[in-house]
Amino acid sequence: MKTISRLGICAALAVAGVLLFAGSNAQTSLMPQGVALAQDQAPPPDQAPPDQGPDPAAVNQAPSGPSYTTQAPPPPEAGAPDQGPDDQNYAEQPTETTTEAPPPLPEYDQPPAPADGYEWTPGYWAWGPYGYYWVPGVWVEPPYMGALWTPGYWGFYGGRYLWYPGHWGFHIGFYGGINYGFGYVGFGYEGGYWNAGHFFYNRVYSNVDARMVHNVYSYRANVRPGYAGRPSYRGGPNGVHANPRPAEGAAWREPTAPRMNTQVVHQQSFSQVRGQYASENHGRPPTASVPHGIPADRGVHPEARSGGGGRR
Repeated sequence: MKTISRLGICAALAVAGVLLFAGSNAQTSLMPQGVALAQDQAPPPDQAPPDQGPDPAAVNQAPSGPSYTTQAPPPPEAGAPDQGPDDQNYAEQPTETTTEAPPPLPEYDQPPAPADGYEWTPGYWAWGPYGYYWVPGVWVEPPYMGALWTPGYWGFYGGRYLWYPGHWGFHIGFYGGINYGFGYVGFGYEGGYWNAGHFFYNRVYSNVDARMVHNVYSYRANVRPGYAGRPSYRGGPNGVHANPRPAEGAAWREPTAPRMNTQVVHQQSFSQVRGQYASENHGRPPTASVPHGIPADRGVHPEARSGGGGRR
């Protein structure tokens, strides 16, 4: 009886071990799927794979010849105070002029995209009744399919700082070489691109919820990292030294549209907030970005320029 009892106990232990091993294998077989799902929902890694292939956002740059993607940029400008502006061939006409330099760009977080299809427009310093005030970065519904936002920028010429407002176009134009962050690294745009009528978001530079926005990818471009205190204007001894590249000139010759009325209202609304002024916040605006999106104006269409400069 004792022998049978011992054999029974051994058999039971053996069966339990087999079941435990089988259960462990079953969990292991389910692990890759669960890990893959978690990785798909997780933010992009800090380091991209060594071989990423071609940059999807390269389509944001306008073709300007067979070698435009490999052509070296012109040498940086001297930044002399009396240098005449060359921006009239690459940007909207300046809307503000001052002799006071804009503060450095502040560091801030990007709120998540409010819905699929919205594009990020970075914050910037604008000139108002009490000096410079910060216009928060905001997600904007583009005015038409394929529209990309070229940010505005300050340029220093002849002892004056001129503001060139941003515009919409089919490719990214010149924005002074200013590193606004969130994909606007000074040249082109790395935050996403249009494909087959849908906007695809690069999660390395764009804060999107992949459970709500399904057109996502991850690509870490070989660009300068963003940092607090980076210059907010082009030219001069302390500004960004950048000349327009051929692709940016080609983008300016394409049909474009000025900033929308909803964007103008967004800027004007913060010109009435004293806390947004640099004289009050010392370069650290209390509202650096806003979580809600700005709707698009209806009936906006890109227009060609007459004679290659100046909109009709």
